[in-house]
Amino acid sequence: MSAEGGTRAIVAAFAANLGIALTKFIAWAFSGSSSMLAEGVHSVADSGNQLLLLLGGRQAKKKADKEHPFGYGRERYVYAFVVSIILFSVGGVFSLYEGVEKLTHPHPLENWWLPLLVLAVAIGLESFSLRTAVHESNPLRKGMSWPQFIRRAKAPELPVVLLEDVAALTGLVFALIGVGLTIITGNGVWDGVGTVLIGLLLVAVAIVLGIETKSLLVGEGASDADVEAIQRAILAGDEVERIIHMRTLYLGPDELLVGAKLAVAGEQTMLEVSAAIDTIERRIRDAVPVARVIYIEPDVWVDPNERHPATDTVIIKGLE
Repeated sequence: MSAEGGTRAIVAAFAANLGIALTKFIAWAFSGSSSMLAEGVHSVADSGNQLLLLLGGRQAKKKADKEHPFGYGRERYVYAFVVSIILFSVGGVFSLYEGVEKLTHPHPLENWWLPLLVLAVAIGLESFSLRTAVHESNPLRKGMSWPQFIRRAKAPELPVVLLEDVAALTGLVFALIGVGLTIITGNGVWDGVGTVLIGLLLVAVAIVLGIETKSLLVGEGASDADVEAIQRAILAGDEVERIIHMRTLYLGPDELLVGAKLAVAGEQTMLEVSAAIDTIERRIRDAVPVARVIYIEPDVWVDPNERHPATDTVIIKGLE
């Protein structure tokens, strides 16, 4: 569901940004507004970002092979990180450059009504894109606030589109204010101020996006709720005595690796231990369906505080 919802949100954002970019460049060509040029470049960068996210989703579906035995799920994280770099460099830095240039050499706008018309249309299209992203994200939030969802989501597509759309709408407001004040005062400096604000906004969003996707690339474990669910599933029966230690790692947005060392009774046969492990794995997958790769190591629990009174050696339960 998360992959399908993310794809729908990406396609909606791509269509909106492509149309918006064209209208913004037309407005810039006829009015000379640097805010329109910055917003046009922003929309082109966003359109390219959506294509990268779609490509990442396609690449992630490749089957595991000898070189990548755990599959290609993290391709989605790689492309999301590339998106953050493009947003920073192409969108943010270029807008800052244009804004400073306009502040240094301000000039009045021509055909002032055209940028206002384009901004109004762009706000409507971006609102549609954001509405689609919000609609697709709501079933996955599970009571989390929007900042929590951005930080904790393991599928990068929806957080990326949400951040891009919010940044785009906020940038359009900055552009509207800058163009409006330029029209009212006749001073082109305000257009430059709006452009600088757009650049600062894009840089800030790119930094947030880069930090979050970097964390996913390095490797994140399961959420506290999923860890507790896995632990309950392991201990739900009488197959094991305790969890000695457990580690989790997301191999991709929809694939979780679980590794656990479990204490079993020392007198059990290998057949009994094998059957117990199979049962535990089924319970884990029922509790957390994304836990698709599970490695369980049976062991005998050694209590370092329990020693034989005669020999002063450690007692291994079941073998004393």
